[in-house]
Amino acid sequence: MRAGSPRLLREINDRAAVEALLRNGPLTRSELEGLIGLSKPATAQLLTRLETAGTVVRDGLRGGGRGPRAQLWSVNGTLAHVAAVDLTPETVDIAVADISGAVLTEHRAPMPARHGVLDAFVSAVGKACARAGLSADELLHVVVGCPGAVNPANGELAYAPHLPGWSGFDLPGRLRERLATSVSVENDVNLVALEEMIAGRATGVRDFVVMWPADLVGAAVVINGALLRGASGGAGEIDGLMIPDRAVAGTGTDRSGGTYGELLSSASICRLARAHGLAARDGHGAVRKALAAGPAGREFLGDLARRIATGVAGVVAVLDPELVLLSGDIAQAGGTTLNDLVAAELRQLVVPRTPVQLALVTGKPVRSGALHSALAVAREQVFGLPAATTAPFRGPAVAGSPR
Repeated sequence: MRAGSPRLLREINDRAAVEALLRNGPLTRSELEGLIGLSKPATAQLLTRLETAGTVVRDGLRGGGRGPRAQLWSVNGTLAHVAAVDLTPETVDIAVADISGAVLTEHRAPMPARHGVLDAFVSAVGKACARAGLSADELLHVVVGCPGAVNPANGELAYAPHLPGWSGFDLPGRLRERLATSVSVENDVNLVALEEMIAGRATGVRDFVVMWPADLVGAAVVINGALLRGASGGAGEIDGLMIPDRAVAGTGTDRSGGTYGELLSSASICRLARAHGLAARDGHGAVRKALAAGPAGREFLGDLARRIATGVAGVVAVLDPELVLLSGDIAQAGGTTLNDLVAAELRQLVVPRTPVQLALVTGKPVRSGALHSALAVAREQVFGLPAATTAPFRGPAVAGSPR
């Protein structure tokens, strides 16, 4: 096909129109015309062409003023469906959406500790799909976010001792077999980083790190706008990083060092809180109590910040990012008070004066990132829209199979 041919130009304009509708939601012909820069007749022809192909549908009327109401157009959501999954050791949280991004249903279910995890997972996905009037094999793509990292060489999940029933086999491949559809598996903190790039504090930031300082400690590294995964997929897996305990209060911890994950586990944070006279049943409860205690809780928060900053310092010293974002329950519970204490401690440990901020996306950032990732894959396949450079890992390459 010759460059600049009418067919090529139509395809370019069609993709621009679909992208505008996906980004902005239902639009009138006039609004779409202004966004994609076509004339009124050309935009009308484009909409007729896309409607005939089933790509767009009429979506009600927009009133206003004294003139006639204008027809609204939107992407046909029934063209494809995706699922986003946040998998933790205790639960699975699923959202099923159409290709426009509209969430059709949500489903949350408990997960067994070790045995029968795949059966429980497949059952939960099946129930979520049934609520949306679908079966799992009708999904175009599924993205699963979980702790740990998938090895690109063999698809095995590593760095995930909290998920004992999920290791020792090609995880994306096994899930594809069980669900009879395309499946990607991505690290949970990587998905948080993706969501921060789309709708959070990292929009427009090329090099940054997301730290998740709590149970299942992890980090996501973004370099030049793309996720860094490492040779074995384990970039950012800092749970096992050995660091000294710089907390002032004694909790029986070996001062010569412990793993980052141990020092920031919920049990360890509670012990640190008790050493400061605060009793709590879990880590984020201890942080909330410390904030409510005012000056009396400040020393505990300072000790916790020292532990967090010690691990962050190693990452910052190597990568020198533009920004560090703190995410997860502990960071959100501590708010700007804990964030500022971590930033102050970090300045004592490293030369770069890297800003430290709270992640902006809260609620369900892992599932939200998984949904955006699944939609990117689906929209590339259906509409030819370019997928982001942060596309999730789909498993090891198999000769003769498409990737």
